[in-house]
Amino acid sequence: MNYGNIKECDIADGPGVRVSLFVSGCRHHCKGCFNADTWDFNYGQPYTKETEDDIIRLLSPDYIQGLTLLGGEPFEPENQQELVKLLRRVKSEYPKKDIWSYSGYILDTDLKKGGRVYTDVTEEILSYLDVLVDGPFIESQRDITLKFRGSKNQRIIKLENGKDAGRLYGS
Repeated sequence: MNYGNIKECDIADGPGVRVSLFVSGCRHHCKGCFNADTWDFNYGQPYTKETEDDIIRLLSPDYIQGLTLLGGEPFEPENQQELVKLLRRVKSEYPKKDIWSYSGYILDTDLKKGGRVYTDVTEEILSYLDVLVDGPFIESQRDITLKFRGSKNQRIIKLENGKDAGRLYGS
């Protein structure tokens, strides 16, 4: 897996101050995407054990509320194998920090057993997430007044044990 960027103090991609990992690789290719460079799976630099250690270190201050995964597409099958290891470690070392992920895939279909990007670790990844923002960015539904999402079709879903526990922020 490659990644394009790590934001150490992100206030745009979830509540509070967060560490955000922008993974590389995305097959959605949404028109108007704010981060089209990350569509390429080879964009950025290789994600290594040192990268993971750095993210863990960046999460340590008390003022950091949590971790956000975005990209690119965290739920591309090629990315899930590395991300599940990171999320296991975050939940183990920082159980009170929350974890958000953005995905152009849909929770109810694509991320369920038999779905387009379901893998042997998808359910485990979902079990570590507190919030999933799902749905592709649709330029014709773009709305800059929305909290933590770019287009009206995207949902902000509170998860409990990987299951939909309701909508947040009017989605």
